[in-house]
Amino acid sequence: MELSARQGSRHDMSDKRSYHHGDLRAQLIEAVRGLVEVHGPDNFSVAEAARIAGVSSAAPYKHFADRNDILRAVVLGGMERMGAQMATARAAHPKGSLASISAIGRAYIDFARREPGVFRIMFGLTAGHKNDPEVMAQGESKFATVNGAVADYLGCSPDAPQAHSRAYMLWCFVHGHSFLTIDEKSDPSEMPISEEEFLNQVGLGILGPKPG
Repeated sequence: MELSARQGSRHDMSDKRSYHHGDLRAQLIEAVRGLVEVHGPDNFSVAEAARIAGVSSAAPYKHFADRNDILRAVVLGGMERMGAQMATARAAHPKGSLASISAIGRAYIDFARREPGVFRIMFGLTAGHKNDPEVMAQGESKFATVNGAVADYLGCSPDAPQAHSRAYMLWCFVHGHSFLTIDEKSDPSEMPISEEEFLNQVGLGILGPKPG
């Protein structure tokens, strides 16, 4: 009986370690992120994500309400990564320059290429974004990066209507091109112009010459 009790105690401690090694929540998110890229958002298995993280199939539900809740966490992580890349790209060029705006577009397209599965669910999560204030706020902060760069270029307030409208048009062009790219409808090697030229021409066409 005493030996059995000690064995049971060791087993409990082992389970506890397996459920709390590192940051299990982050590990599960990363596992699902990888599976989404391989299998798509509709075909990955939560049980497989748990296996990759080294825990039981029940463990994910200690951290997430359901499958959609895990996907939501993947979406939020993707938005944070994309936002950081957009901000870094903008900061690498002079404030108010067309180059800073083109760089934001480049970061957006590059993110879609690197993480096409995550990019898709960022803009098509089954549960819908409008009912999720945190997801909506993340999306709005990405638009704010574009809007701010446009306002700098135009020399106006970020709240100015012309900043909002032109930032929206720029986003539509780049977002559409991103989806055409990951859907393999647009091959950069077959485009009549380079992507860099595309970004510069779209920016100049929508924004016009920089105000003097």
